[in-house]
Amino acid sequence: MILLTGATGFLGSEVCRQLFLAGKNSIRCTKRASSKTPEILTPFQDKIVWVEADLLKIDTLNEALQGVTQVYNCAALVSFDPSLKKKLIKTNVEGTANLVNLCAENGIRLLHVSSIAAIGEGKPGELINENHHLEETPKDNAYAISKYESEMEVWRGIAEGLDAVIVNPSLIIGKNAGKDGTGQIFETVKKGLKFYTSGSCGLVDVEDVAKAMILLMESKIRSERFILNAENKTYKTLFTEIANCFNLKPPVQEAKSWMLEIAWRASALGTFFTGKKMGVDKISAQAASRIQDYDNYKVKEAIGFKFKPISQSIKEICETF
Repeated sequence: MILLTGATGFLGSEVCRQLFLAGKNSIRCTKRASSKTPEILTPFQDKIVWVEADLLKIDTLNEALQGVTQVYNCAALVSFDPSLKKKLIKTNVEGTANLVNLCAENGIRLLHVSSIAAIGEGKPGELINENHHLEETPKDNAYAISKYESEMEVWRGIAEGLDAVIVNPSLIIGKNAGKDGTGQIFETVKKGLKFYTSGSCGLVDVEDVAKAMILLMESKIRSERFILNAENKTYKTLFTEIANCFNLKPPVQEAKSWMLEIAWRASALGTFFTGKKMGVDKISAQAASRIQDYDNYKVKEAIGFKFKPISQSIKEICETF
C-alpha cells in the first residue's frame, strides 16, 4: 500500500495520477474534510482510498499508515506571508517530524518533497547543487525556514535509520495549475506586463517532478537529496517567451531593485490600511533581482532522467488559458 499526503494539491494530484497510470492500484490519499478532489483525479476516483488525516494529529496519521510500505510526502503549507510564520513552521516542520517518526518506527520508505528554498545560494556564476546548504537562516522568509527545518527532520530520521529520499524541486509549472500558484505568472503576463526583473530562476514541469519522484522511490537510492530542475531562465526570457506564446508584446522595461523595494513597501502599507493583501511581497520582490541557477546533473546521472523542455511546458500552459 502506498500513502500519498497532499494528494489534492497541484503536485500531489499529479503524483497520484502517474502512480495509477503506472499500474499502482493500492493507493491511499490523505485529505482534509474541506478539500475538493482535483479534476485530473476524476478518472481514478473509484480506485483512490481517501482518508481524513492531519499530519499534526498522530492518531489519525498512524491509522492512515497501517499496512503502508511507501509514503510520498507532498503535503505542505505554502505562503510568503510573514504573519503566517508560526503556522508555517508548526504545519510543515511538526507535521514532517510526526511522519518521519512513524515511518522510522514502522520501516516505511519515505520520499519527502522539500524545495530549492531549503538550499543555499551559490557564488556568482556558479550553479547551485545538492552540496549547497543554507549558511544563514533567512529570518524574513518563513516558508524557506519551514522547508529547511522540515528537511532537517528527514535528515534526523535518516540518521536514526529511516529509509528516505528527498527531492528539491525548483519553480514547478504545469497546465493544471490554473491561475493559482505559478499559474499567476502566466495570468499576469496575459493581462499585459510592462516590466521584467534582472534575476533568474529554475523551472520544472510538474509532470517531470512526479515522474522523477516515482523513479527515485522505486530505486535502491536512499539517504540522498536531488534537485529537480529542467532549465534556468532569466525572468526577462521567461516573460518574453510567455508573451510571445500569447501573441502579446513582451515587457521591455527593467524593474530596478530600488523600484521593487518601493513596490513591496507600498504594498505593505496598502495591506496595513485596508486589511487586504495587496501587490508584491518583500520575499518575492527581493528574489526577483537575484540570479538563482540550479544544477540538475545529479538526478540525470542517478536515474538517467530527461526533462521536458520548458518551452514545451509554456506552450501547453498557454493553450489552457
